[in-house]
Amino acid sequence: MPRPRFSTLVAACATALAATLIGPATGARATTTDHYSGTLSDGATWIADRPAQWNGSLLLFSHGFGPTVAADAPSTAARQALLDAGYALVGSSYDPNGSMWALDSAERDQFAALTAFRRQVGTPTRVISVGQSMGGLVNAQIARDGAGRVDGSLGLCGLVAGGVDLDNYQLDAEYTLASFFDPADADNLVNLGSQADGAALADRLTKAVEAAQQTPTGRARIALAAAFLNQTDWAPGQQPPARDDFEGQEKQQYAWLAQGLLGFIVPARWSVEQSAGGNTSWNKGVDYAGLLHKSSHARQIKALYRDAGLDLRTDLNRLTRGADISADPAAVAHLKRTSTAGQGLAVPLLDIHTTADQLVPVEQESAFAGRVRRAGDSALLRQAYVARQSHCNFTTAEVVAGLHAVEHRLDTGHWDNSATAAGLQRSADELGLDGAAFTDYRPNPLSGTR
Repeated sequence: MPRPRFSTLVAACATALAATLIGPATGARATTTDHYSGTLSDGATWIADRPAQWNGSLLLFSHGFGPTVAADAPSTAARQALLDAGYALVGSSYDPNGSMWALDSAERDQFAALTAFRRQVGTPTRVISVGQSMGGLVNAQIARDGAGRVDGSLGLCGLVAGGVDLDNYQLDAEYTLASFFDPADADNLVNLGSQADGAALADRLTKAVEAAQQTPTGRARIALAAAFLNQTDWAPGQQPPARDDFEGQEKQQYAWLAQGLLGFIVPARWSVEQSAGGNTSWNKGVDYAGLLHKSSHARQIKALYRDAGLDLRTDLNRLTRGADISADPAAVAHLKRTSTAGQGLAVPLLDIHTTADQLVPVEQESAFAGRVRRAGDSALLRQAYVARQSHCNFTTAEVVAGLHAVEHRLDTGHWDNSATAAGLQRSADELGLDGAAFTDYRPNPLSGTR
C-alpha cells in the first residue's frame, strides 16, 4: 500500500485536528448567526461569526500548520457548538503569500483580525485566544504579547518549544537514520530545494527504516533515532507498552515512523526554511552520547543495543564525529525572532497536551515551562495532560473543560483546583459529553535543545 503524499498528510492532519477540538455539537439548538469577513493589509483574510444570543465572550482562534485559509474554529461542528453556547468567533488566514510556516505574519494578523472584529462586529466583554499545533505557538505568543487585547488563553497540543528546537531535534533523528540506513542522503537533510525534494527524501528514509526493522541491529538504531526525535512509544490501536518492555516500545515507535510521520515532518522543514530564508538547524559540535544520556529512553536504547550485540559507544561516537551540519546564522536569528514563545506571559495560559503526541512531543511543554519560569511568570501558566495517543486527540469534554478552567481563572483571579487533572476531569465529567482522560503527568526534558 503506497504511503500518503505530503499534501494528503497535511490535509488529513488538519481534518483530524478539526474533528477533535470540540467534536459534534451534542444536543445543539438552531442558532441565528451573523457572519463577517474581510481582508487585512498584508492580504490575509479574516472571518468571524457572532450568535444572536452573544454572551459577550470572543474566542480568537489560531489554526495550525497547513494552507493559509481563514479559520475561526477548527470544524463546522465546533463552530456550531461554540455559537450555540453563545461565544463569538474570529480568526485569520495568516499571510497567504508566504510559507505555510506562517509565523512571520500569524500573530500580527491575529491581532489585526481582532481589531477588525471590534470595528465591524462589536466590542467583546472578554477575549480568550485559542490555538492548536503550530497555532499553539502563535497562541503562546499572543499570551505573551496580548496584554490589553486578550484576557486569557487556551493552548491545545501546541508547538510551544518553537521552531529552532523543533528543527534541531528532528535533524538529530533524521541524521541518525540517514547515517545508519541511508548514507547517500546524509548530506541532503537541510537546504531542501522544494517541498517535492523533502517528500522524496522522506520516502527514501521511510523505506530504509522499513528494511532496517527486520533485524535486531536495525531496530536498536531505529530506537536511537526515535529517542532523539522525542518519539512517543504508544501507537494508535495499541496499549501502552510496559515500562521495561523495550522491544514493545520500539515496535510502537517504528509504527509511527512507518505510518507516515517522516512523510510529514521532513517536507515541513522546507516550509520552515522557506520562511526563515535558509537552514535553521545544526548538529556541528553536538555530543550525541550526551544527548542520549539526558533522554528518558536511554535505558531502552542500552538494552536493545546489548541484545543486538552492538557497541552503543561506537555508534554514538560515529554520530558525533560525523556531525558537521551548520546553520545559516541569519536564518536562525529570523526563526528565533518569529518562532519562539515562553520568554514571558502577560495573561493566564492553560496548555493541554496528549501524553503520546507523535507530531508535537509532549516534552515541548517541559521546555516551554522552563522558559516561562525563568521569565518569572510561572504563576500565569498551567499545563494539563490527557492520557491518549496522537496529535491533538482531545474529546469535546476535555477542550470545553479547559476553556471553563481559563474562564474560572479570569473570574476568580487564581487557578485553584479547576486546572488540576482532578478538577478538569470533574468538570469534563459534569458536561455529560464524550468522556475525558486527564491525568497527573510530568513530561520529560526535551531532547535536541542546543
